[in-house]
Amino acid sequence: MSALLSTPHPPPSTVAPVPASDERLRQVGRLRRLLARPEFGALSGTALVFLLFGLGAGGSGMFSAEGIVNWGTVAGFLGILAVGAALLMIAGEFDLSIGSMIGFAGMMLAIPCLYWGWPVWLAVLFAFATAMALGGLNGWLVVKTGLPSFIVTLAFYFILRGLSLAISVLLTGKTIVSSNGDAVLHELIAADPLVQALFQGHVLTGLFNALARLGLLAARDDGAALAIGVPKVMVWWAALTAGGAFVLARMRVGNWILAVGGDANAAKNVGIPVARVKVLLFVFMAFCATVFAVLQVADAGSAAADRGLQKEFEAIIAAVIGGCLLTGGFGSVIGAALGALIFGVVQIGIGYTSIDNNWYRVFLGGMLLAAVLFNNYIRRRVALGR
Repeated sequence: MSALLSTPHPPPSTVAPVPASDERLRQVGRLRRLLARPEFGALSGTALVFLLFGLGAGGSGMFSAEGIVNWGTVAGFLGILAVGAALLMIAGEFDLSIGSMIGFAGMMLAIPCLYWGWPVWLAVLFAFATAMALGGLNGWLVVKTGLPSFIVTLAFYFILRGLSLAISVLLTGKTIVSSNGDAVLHELIAADPLVQALFQGHVLTGLFNALARLGLLAARDDGAALAIGVPKVMVWWAALTAGGAFVLARMRVGNWILAVGGDANAAKNVGIPVARVKVLLFVFMAFCATVFAVLQVADAGSAAADRGLQKEFEAIIAAVIGGCLLTGGFGSVIGAALGALIFGVVQIGIGYTSIDNNWYRVFLGGMLLAAVLFNNYIRRRVALGR
């Protein structure tokens, strides 16, 4: 017995057991994973656009501080809409009333301020509440009636545009509201510290001032130092894009959005509140349109019933360029933001070249077609494992 106890045991093996291979799993390389990302097409398009304008307008001031602010502002306004449009499209729905919602929300801000004597902060809350309630009604009708969102929101496109025109003429006698001049509404907003901090002016102006004093910033075409800042619209764009991307990638509701767009019946069968998800996304789309409207009113100092014309199509195109499928269940908020960036660079960049501005729409249509074809091609190749 003592001999058995004193017998040394062999040392434990340091080689980890090799797990049995699972034929159901397939190794996917990094390149293939990159190609499968919905925003890959938009990233490629962005690089191509910057390359083209860098070669064609590199010395024209397009990429000076002032030029960057110009096309960044255009991209920021559209990018705010593109975030809501992308999430809604991923869930399998559309909202064609976005443009009309912009004009309507702007009037709901300007009329109470200038004609009813409301404080600016209350008028802003009123504009958000009214627009988001109508967005919720949009979503509720889509869910309860089972009608395509294309039809329901197209009806609201005409209803809201007509309401904006009719209410503005009835209460003010005109369709452009600015009281005694643009400065009046602009000054009212500037006098409200909260609204001004959120929607008007620029940020980081101190940094730009310091760079200008050091001679590191030449923002004007003539080389003179011009201290500027980052417009608030670009801050909103970045914040909404980051928030939307985080929700879609890291939160349970993001999985719900993808599942609802992929197969609403299957999502409902596993306990996902399909109706609530869709209604909330329509409400969020109205929120994005109202942010656009308030920023525009704060910047221009006026509101017009016909503002936001064709913005619904531009937002959808930006989302499609960003990788969102028209059938739902697939897409990227970051890709939609890149699609908006392409819009801004092209729209403003054409003015820095000798190209006729009439080619802008041609380019947008071509980008839309190219994005759809490219995304479908890449997804087929990835699905086949090539």
